[in-house]
Amino acid sequence: MTRSEAARSATLIDRLGAVRTDWSLDEVRELFALPFSDLLYHAQRVHRLYFDPNQVQISTLLSIKTGACPEDCSYCSQSIRFETGLKSEPLMDLDDVMEKARAAKANGATRFCMGAAYRSPKPKQLAQIVEMIKGVRAMGMETCVTLGMLTPEQAHQLKDAGLDYYNHNLDTSESHYKKVITTRTYQDRLDTLEAVRNAGINVCCGGILGLGEKEQDRAELLHTLATLPQHPDSVPINQLMQVPGTPLYGAEKPDALDFVRVIAVARLLMPKAHVRLSAGRSGMSDETQALCFLAGANSIFYGDKLLTTENPEEDQDRKLFAKLGITAEPLAQQSAPTCSRRLEDEQLAISG
Repeated sequence: MTRSEAARSATLIDRLGAVRTDWSLDEVRELFALPFSDLLYHAQRVHRLYFDPNQVQISTLLSIKTGACPEDCSYCSQSIRFETGLKSEPLMDLDDVMEKARAAKANGATRFCMGAAYRSPKPKQLAQIVEMIKGVRAMGMETCVTLGMLTPEQAHQLKDAGLDYYNHNLDTSESHYKKVITTRTYQDRLDTLEAVRNAGINVCCGGILGLGEKEQDRAELLHTLATLPQHPDSVPINQLMQVPGTPLYGAEKPDALDFVRVIAVARLLMPKAHVRLSAGRSGMSDETQALCFLAGANSIFYGDKLLTTENPEEDQDRKLFAKLGITAEPLAQQSAPTCSRRLEDEQLAISG
């Protein structure tokens, strides 16, 4: 390393912890290139500036409308274009959704997420989902939905209903995207994120590892997320759950340490976001999950299903949390830093 490269690297390290949206792609690549122990050290250090390192936010995800999606996402069991054996189901009744939400709250979830396999919702469907949002909010839980693409008007309708979060993942880099999905563009996804953000709804946006992407694609994905006008409030990092019948069935699985590395870089780039260890946990060892928490992951989906794919059972998660000394993050803490005095001191050091 030359003297100028060493100086640039030192400057990058010194700035870690500051909330920025002006990251360069070269800086993101530098973070990926850090030695593993250094990367985890800095990720853990930055994580502690904004969060209690032994608390994890718990969400539950329910598929409120399953299958028959017209999109051709190459990883998805719900696409009507692939023979996956999935039985299509219409939009659930309000009472059934409320029953699931009550059970989720009783099991410790503070956020209830509802997913519907739509390209974009129709007016009648959106009106029904608005009532679900109101019902879950009345229980004292945060609400999140993922319904495909939205217009600005639809986003405002959801905001008026009291929606807290809207999930709309970018999935992968823009350059790799067309190899995975052809029925909508990357810009379509960015437009929906803009509509959600402009409506005043918190954005939940991340990606999937295991789509045949390279490390460069992972760097580009995180760079796109970290240079949005405002960082996503939640950043789910998924490991592809391969489904027989989908084009990506049999794709090479990401290395466990590479997955941890993505979690750590996401934490450094978006220090105030909840980084969610999302789909794919059922195929991870306790040790891999523990490294993800050490790298800055502080949110999970709780329950035995993630839409249509398996998830670790609740009792298994409780045992892992007990081993690691992790507790559920209280609802009141999910919108504010937990270590304010240390945070102020660190930010002064960064700016000074």
